[in-house]
Amino acid sequence: MKSDIGSSSSIRVFGRYLRDAGLPITHQREVVADIVFGSEGHLSVDDIERSLRERKERIGKATVYRTLDLLVRSRLVDEHDFGEGFKRYEHRLSSHPVHEHLICLECGNVAEFESTELFGVESRVRQEHGFVPVRRRLEIYGLCGVCHENGVELPLEGLTCPIESI
Repeated sequence: MKSDIGSSSSIRVFGRYLRDAGLPITHQREVVADIVFGSEGHLSVDDIERSLRERKERIGKATVYRTLDLLVRSRLVDEHDFGEGFKRYEHRLSSHPVHEHLICLECGNVAEFESTELFGVESRVRQEHGFVPVRRRLEIYGLCGVCHENGVELPLEGLTCPIESI
């Protein structure tokens, strides 16, 4: 049975990047890329390894990391650090390539949202400061609706402003 890895347009674009960089297009790289491009989520290396096991693929962790590095360098995949102690990966070829993130500090859920207001902020920055934005990243940390409804409270940590103490 023929594998359909390589039939995906995302895999072909990644293959073109590898060829242009003088790097070999290997089955392992294609499989890792296929997992990333086939997900609408924010995958950790553990998530990718789990998918590899489900596919009965034997690909080492070092190969996964190297392939993810190539995907990020190709600018087809974004690398996120949501403060969990590990990175997550998300492809940029979705139907909503420009979006922001809500990160729950209790359960770790990551939700996406789009904000047309941010386009206005970019436009105002361009006009007022002559600055040309090329990318942005907005991450809002807090509690998701489920954790909030379950009564989870987050302690306020850090320094207290002397003005607040008066």
